[in-house]
Amino acid sequence: MARLLSDLIAVSRRETAPLIRLTLPICGAQLAQAGMSTVDVMMTGRLSATDLAAVSVGSSLWLPLMLFMTGTLMGLTPIVAHLLGGNRRSSIRLQVHQALWIGLALGLVAALLLWTAVMPVFRLMDVPAEVAARSAGYLAAVAFGLPGVGIFMALRAFSDGMNHTRPALWISLVGLAVNIPSNFVLIYGGEGLAGLFGGWLPAPLSALPALGAVGCGIATALSMWVMCLTMIAYTRHSRAYGEVTLWCSPTPPRWRVIGELLYVGVPIGVSIFVEVTLFTLIALFIASLGEVTVAAHQVALNYTSLLFMLPLSLGMALTVRVGNTLGQGRPEAARWVAWNGILVAVAVALLNSLLLWLTAEPVIGLYTQDPAVTRLTLSLVGLAMLYQVSDSLQVNLAGALRGYKDTRIIMLITLVAYWLVGLGGGHWLGDHGLFGRVAPLGVHGYWIGLVAGLTVAAILLGERLRRRSKAIAHGEMEIPQTPD
Repeated sequence: MARLLSDLIAVSRRETAPLIRLTLPICGAQLAQAGMSTVDVMMTGRLSATDLAAVSVGSSLWLPLMLFMTGTLMGLTPIVAHLLGGNRRSSIRLQVHQALWIGLALGLVAALLLWTAVMPVFRLMDVPAEVAARSAGYLAAVAFGLPGVGIFMALRAFSDGMNHTRPALWISLVGLAVNIPSNFVLIYGGEGLAGLFGGWLPAPLSALPALGAVGCGIATALSMWVMCLTMIAYTRHSRAYGEVTLWCSPTPPRWRVIGELLYVGVPIGVSIFVEVTLFTLIALFIASLGEVTVAAHQVALNYTSLLFMLPLSLGMALTVRVGNTLGQGRPEAARWVAWNGILVAVAVALLNSLLLWLTAEPVIGLYTQDPAVTRLTLSLVGLAMLYQVSDSLQVNLAGALRGYKDTRIIMLITLVAYWLVGLGGGHWLGDHGLFGRVAPLGVHGYWIGLVAGLTVAAILLGERLRRRSKAIAHGEMEIPQTPD
């Protein structure tokens, strides 16, 4: 036992600092990208309730598509990390080129869906006609940016796998810097500019139309392409990637390599999609419980989602560290790296719980002054404190398993834990109670379902990591090799 503890301390001293250095820029990039959605909601909300509704409804359609694309392209990160760890840099360019083909194809398919399929969905959802029309225009504009998102995400996955996570942070901040003024000009038009700068503006600027939700969509697409082109320029000219020269001798599609990338990446995309739809469906289920309940749910979810960015980013960094170590041919060391990351995840979860405890009341006060909403939100934040450890554990256990290129089991566990236990159990508790002995719990039932679903996911993923890492460390199982 003493030997085990001393080995763990030694690994922790060696591994924790590099892990945190990878994590913090990823976290900053995630927050910057989340900030774009926040800015969209805030700026359209100041124009009109109809435009705000249009952007909110539209975001519920394009964000899951984008997150599925992001998850699928994240399959490139452990592949690049393995190749880098094994000093097979000459094979990285081929993998990235194939990921770029995938990103471009996914972006075009997603854009086509937004151009052609949204009105039937709106009719099914019984969205009011004016909101549906503006939201369709918003989505048609956003669709032009999705191919750029696919390319950017492929390059980000490559850069992360090369242990170079800062570019995503700085380029996401560039995107945010473009998004804010573009939103202002396109949403409010010349009237908004005149209100900000006075009547001395030139006539062409003063005559700009206020495009509302459609202008927000154009600004979003513009930000997407600025981020894409900036990432292309950076990866072309930076020396940080050593001898990996991406932008020479383009490689045509190679279906065997594309198949491997999709084999690793699609389950990640499905897992993220399942998680996103879990929260979307819960929001739909509780819509009938009244405005106070819906408002409290959204405030608590928005607040805790911001705190979740740190454990999420830690999990992404852990994928890289485990993949690098396995690529070096050190499976026993990779096992230690993975479990050290899990211990760091527990520490992060405890920090988040402490932050919730200390800051809940003042932060909720920034969202609402309604006493009923505040009281209900505080009770939901109390449940959120319970699931911080489970949530941090499940996302980092999944990150470690991705480092082992073990992604399909994550998808299956996510489906069972989130939809069956989390959504199914939460809906039962919320609407029916517990076998007649406990009355229906309303929104608290759904949040108890979240706690249960995340806990089940953490337990199952932990057992999977224990078995997988042990088998590979003892030579009983091999990791699929990346082709050259």
